[in-house]
Amino acid sequence: MAAQAGSPDLSQDELKKLVGYQAVDNHVKSGMVVGLGTGSTAAFAVERVGQKMAAGELKDIICIPTSERTKEQAESLGIPLCTLNEKSQIDVSIDGADEVDPDWNLVKGGGGALLREKMVEIVSEKFICIVDESKLCKGLGPGFPLPVEITPFCHEHTQRVIAGLPAIAPYLKEAVLRMGSSSSNKPDGDNIAVTDNGNYIVDLHFKEMIADAPAAASQLKNTVGVVDHGLFINMATEVIVAGKEGVYV
Repeated sequence: MAAQAGSPDLSQDELKKLVGYQAVDNHVKSGMVVGLGTGSTAAFAVERVGQKMAAGELKDIICIPTSERTKEQAESLGIPLCTLNEKSQIDVSIDGADEVDPDWNLVKGGGGALLREKMVEIVSEKFICIVDESKLCKGLGPGFPLPVEITPFCHEHTQRVIAGLPAIAPYLKEAVLRMGSSSSNKPDGDNIAVTDNGNYIVDLHFKEMIADAPAAASQLKNTVGVVDHGLFINMATEVIVAGKEGVYV
């Protein structure tokens, strides 16, 4: 693993900034189509793209945002945007993750943008995942709730079906409908959270590691009423990690 010097005094936000900036510096070149992720770490990558465009270091870039929040940030920085309707192939996407296991399988979508993130990142030639080392884990599940985006129609039924899936049920503590803001898995309102796509989110809280994450991903995806889920299996091309000892890949 390649490392760069770090400082034991860096805050978590400073670590996120390190990986966000490095991902852009190492992987984004003029003329590219770039997927912009969502979340506190990805926001630093968006910031860096804006800086380098303003300085003339990046030219002829067009970017595809994965949420309304990212779209607003990119527009404020003067970054040209399009959608997958205009560009179905992406050179590189940069995004964070909520959990990363040793095989680079990810849990994403704590910020509620899992569907758009997956749509953009799955058609990217490279998907660069940027995290601080607190997101590294031995196995997916107990460290961070797994979001599942579902249709509003009969959502309570779908929630029950999800909780009973064979690859989910033995490890599940509870399945919780997200309330308040869709961008937070902590309840912060009395109304059901609605995603950018008009759907609901069920957060799966696990008491122990999911034994077979690929099987869980497949069973969730095959459940009628599930739009998509936050398991990103075999999608990351590279994971850049910021820790107290530096940045490593």
